[in-house]
Amino acid sequence: MSSAVQSRAWDVHRLPSAERKTFLVTGGNAGIGYFAAEQLAATGAVVVLGSRDAAKADAAIASIRSRVSGARVRHLQLDLADLSSLKSAVDRLDLDHLDAVVHNAGVALDDPPRRETRDGHELMFGTNHLGHFALTQWLAPLLSSAPAGRIVTVGSFAARSERLDLGDLQSTQDYRPKRTYGRSKLAQMYFGFELDRRLRAAGSTVLSVVAHPGGALDPLTPSRPQVHVTTAGERLRALPAGLLVQGKDAGAWPVVRAVLDPEVRGGQLWGPRVFGLRGTPRREPVPSHMADPAVAARLWAASAELVGADPHLGFR
Repeated sequence: MSSAVQSRAWDVHRLPSAERKTFLVTGGNAGIGYFAAEQLAATGAVVVLGSRDAAKADAAIASIRSRVSGARVRHLQLDLADLSSLKSAVDRLDLDHLDAVVHNAGVALDDPPRRETRDGHELMFGTNHLGHFALTQWLAPLLSSAPAGRIVTVGSFAARSERLDLGDLQSTQDYRPKRTYGRSKLAQMYFGFELDRRLRAAGSTVLSVVAHPGGALDPLTPSRPQVHVTTAGERLRALPAGLLVQGKDAGAWPVVRAVLDPEVRGGQLWGPRVFGLRGTPRREPVPSHMADPAVAARLWAASAELVGADPHLGFR
């Protein structure tokens, strides 16, 4: 079957059933993560929202339940900026297997000063990349116990124009918030592709896939009163941008397809159809700099050392 036929067959508004499956979405209380969780809940799956903030998670759960009849959604207290808390968080999942994790949670700072996690890592790199890297190790047994586990890492269009500085991964020498954010997302994408290479080499049944939301703006996002409200004025002012970009509900589509579509393969990149910025999800070519195994291997080794992880991340 050609990829064009597959793409036409995939309907973002009519998702396949996932009734006996369980998915974890980090940062599932807001933004792309919220809409991914809402859409996944409509498949009949159990959806776990990983979130630091219990009140925000409760609001997101109430919102999903108000829109999805019979939604099975719950909260997991999860703080990716506190590495020592991650194993006990996974223990609290109390599952015998996990069908997919969406590595979505992220911190984006616009202004200096440089901030650090509890472990002393730069906040964006430490949360967005290192937190998910470490979390993967603790989830590995649950994902390996699923019939076909998936790890979906949410990258960013912003990563395309960035390059990693392997000598200054934590931006201690040169901190510029937007660049540091873009590099943290690039690190995540390197991780997703390198993880798949390692899973294949280990003969694992788990797939690692990377997806990105394109250009996803709050003013183009439909309101969810408990979670986010877009005023009529904001929506009107954002309409011209809607020719190029989209709302966060549509930004979640490539992520959801990467979780659910049986045609998806490990090591793939999924994003929006129109210039990678808006539209229905499709497979994209992996940019050459993100496919560099030498850079990925050095980032992997540095990450494992920084978080004190098993270099195999629990996959053998």
